[in-house]
Amino acid sequence: MKAEEINDPGRRDFIKNAAIATIATAACGSLACSCSSQQAAKTGEKVRLLSPEGEIVEIDSAYLNYQEHMAIVSKLEARQGMAGKKFVMVVDLGRCKNARKCISACQKWHYRPPETEWLTVKLMKDSDKAAPYWFPKQCFHCDNPPCVKVCPVDATYKRQDGLVLIDNERCIGCKFCMAACPYSTRVFNWDEPQQPLDIMNLKSNPETNLPAKVGTVEKCDFCPDRAREGLLPPCVEACPNGVFYFGDEKEDTVSNGDETLSFTQLIKDRAAYRFQEELGTKPRVYYLPPRDRQFPVERGYDNLPENIKARFEGILDEGKKK
Repeated sequence: MKAEEINDPGRRDFIKNAAIATIATAACGSLACSCSSQQAAKTGEKVRLLSPEGEIVEIDSAYLNYQEHMAIVSKLEARQGMAGKKFVMVVDLGRCKNARKCISACQKWHYRPPETEWLTVKLMKDSDKAAPYWFPKQCFHCDNPPCVKVCPVDATYKRQDGLVLIDNERCIGCKFCMAACPYSTRVFNWDEPQQPLDIMNLKSNPETNLPAKVGTVEKCDFCPDRAREGLLPPCVEACPNGVFYFGDEKEDTVSNGDETLSFTQLIKDRAAYRFQEELGTKPRVYYLPPRDRQFPVERGYDNLPENIKARFEGILDEGKKK
């Protein structure tokens, strides 16, 4: 029987002097260098850099400011994707206890307010007699995405590496993609996004959805800016229970940070399925059934703040009565 969704709510002083600035700019690569009128607090940790003259110099790591979201790519690269890759995610429902660390990590990385969740956790039941379980849900990056087909300005597009992204410089806010998505995983920026000044001044990049813009649609993007650096998405790293596995289908590997497994073997051995696969969207997110659950479902409810509890109000009590 198809699972029934039983609730539906809505990232300085770098330089001591100009010479060090020149050295670091040439040597840092992916490190962003910025200036400030205040002296950075020294850490005692020394970083060795190669100067333009070929000399090795040491500076305190406090003078290096790693700027997140610095993977600068061209518009063409952002639309084509990463050659030779086919990203995929596997979610182990038996491990999820609604810790919500994945949600807060996602929001922090993308500078989203608490009320805007690209990744949500639902409470699901497979039948009236079955026990409920926690169900993380994000964009499924479908191989047959309805959202792409209806976008009149090509703002939503499918890449060769499997990701479905949004170019918010093209987006006109018509919401056709939101209506076409059968999973309701997209959100709309009704208000002017509150972002740090350094983020607002970044060049628009579909791979980061930054800077966000009022009147545009946004969603989970699988964090391709991190994938370009060989890093896992923040939701995967932040989960304390190893619920999320992310990787490359072509390499046949997925990882939750603690363990790296064969993608094909994992979904075969654990009888993985894709949510509402009968719709023909061909999602790139696979779910491992919630068998041998590590936590009682109540553990993901009892410690929630009251405003979040309200989403699931009465559901667990109703199940106990039966």
